[in-house]
Amino acid sequence: MDEQRAIEPRVLLGGTFDPVHVGHLGLANDVRSALGVGRVHLLPARDPPHRPPPGASAPHRLAMLELAIRGRDGLAIDRRELDRAGPSYTATTLEELEREAPSRPIVLVMGADAFRGLPAWHRWTRILDLAHIAVAARPGDPFDAALPAELLPLWHERRVADAAALRLAPAGRIMLVPIRPQDVSASAIRRALAGDAAARAGVRPLLPPGVWDYIAEHRLYAALP
Repeated sequence: MDEQRAIEPRVLLGGTFDPVHVGHLGLANDVRSALGVGRVHLLPARDPPHRPPPGASAPHRLAMLELAIRGRDGLAIDRRELDRAGPSYTATTLEELEREAPSRPIVLVMGADAFRGLPAWHRWTRILDLAHIAVAARPGDPFDAALPAELLPLWHERRVADAAALRLAPAGRIMLVPIRPQDVSASAIRRALAGDAAARAGVRPLLPPGVWDYIAEHRLYAALP
């Protein structure tokens, strides 16, 4: 057997997780199943360069993630961006991982909107030198019809349909991963937590066990008990 074939890719799902919610966990599980891997690493950003600063601090977001994945064998946390000063550039993170395990493929999970915006990322062409990309899109989403001109050649040249192909090269391939639609967003949850009692109660089921109590205890997002 080819040595590369035996190496399971390291799968990364980045974000601010502000706060982590059931949609994040569902996405991670869908990706884990589609790619046939044993674990997905959640990669919380300390200082996301493409969006406003998170509402909760890095220590709080890490604590909520730890509560959310407790007892879930298929999920882990990679905290390197929380521990690193400065903007949380994906290319920098991937370079660190490549130095740590040069022969292990890396798969970066991106939502359809994030993938469309990839050319605006810091050193974006470097990302495909270092990792595969798994584009998570809802079934029937014609997101590729709206790809910017910079991405069209890459999409047509590097797309693969079989997750096994991601084990046969260290980086550079793109795979579409259909995910179950989930109508939940962290921004909507934050707005609800800052609202009245009815609004807060309405989003409680969207938070993993323990996360709601943590938010209330620490008065995050202006939440009250």
